[in-house]
Amino acid sequence: MSNDAFYHQPVLLQECIEALDIRPDGVYLDATFGGGGHSKEILKKLGPKGKLIVFDQDEDAKRNVPDDERVIFVQENFRYANRFVRMYKLKLNGVLADLGVSSYQFDTAERGFSIRFDAALDMRMDHRSPLTATKILNTYSEKRLHELFEQYGEVTNAKTLAKKIVDTRGKMKITTINEFKQVIDGLMYGNQHKYLAQVFQALRIEVNDEMNALKEFLATITDSLDEKGRLVLITFHSLEDRIVKQWMKNETFEEDTFSFTPDKKQKLLETVTKKPILPTQTEQKENTRSRSAKLRVAEKKESPAKA
Repeated sequence: MSNDAFYHQPVLLQECIEALDIRPDGVYLDATFGGGGHSKEILKKLGPKGKLIVFDQDEDAKRNVPDDERVIFVQENFRYANRFVRMYKLKLNGVLADLGVSSYQFDTAERGFSIRFDAALDMRMDHRSPLTATKILNTYSEKRLHELFEQYGEVTNAKTLAKKIVDTRGKMKITTINEFKQVIDGLMYGNQHKYLAQVFQALRIEVNDEMNALKEFLATITDSLDEKGRLVLITFHSLEDRIVKQWMKNETFEEDTFSFTPDKKQKLLETVTKKPILPTQTEQKENTRSRSAKLRVAEKKESPAKA
């Protein structure tokens, strides 16, 4: 198996390429490069004058960057994408962001992302960050733990879980995946695998500040998008999808918006997909991690003068 295939099997690949509507001389951004599966396909459609900027905060992703003069690699969180695109004085014809954790990160035991292995509770996508899952479990207040499990994991008994963690760490430090699983063993509701997945999702989101990073990215990247440029995003859970859907529809992160509000700013985006595009049955069978994926697309409007 090739390195990039092991790293990450790209989800909704053809659907993404179609949604980007690639121009051979265009400038595109792959905001979450990972194994480079989507980028490889974008490059096939680009001519010699085309350009592709790829972002990934994970230093391991760097080895997947192709030796191609059309590619600019930036080892940073995608929340800073607009800043770098402006620094390069570029306008984007399309932006792609696959918000899933890469298979490589899940399958590398020492990264601490997966419930399948015993390892240190790390979960950092960027090793330069000081916050780990171990630090969260051992230092966050009971109230804060309760909130993050409830909001980011939608864990049924988040309050009980938070209390159990705080009671346990008074006697011992929780540092590994197996230690943590033993601590919460008697608390798991329903399907144990699903429960653990929700708990780990909540920790991972907090460690990597994923919701704020996504909001920052969405709120700024339109600025670098050229007219008729496409914004293509793949989400993997309801929290992300709600944020993306809300932004593409109303360019706000508030749930309740009223079109007649006098100070409402001019919308820059137009939704292309009224409903999300889902993986085919074939893809879901071949790549189980694609099952929860949803693809949403928006396009930047032309300026009134041109329209």
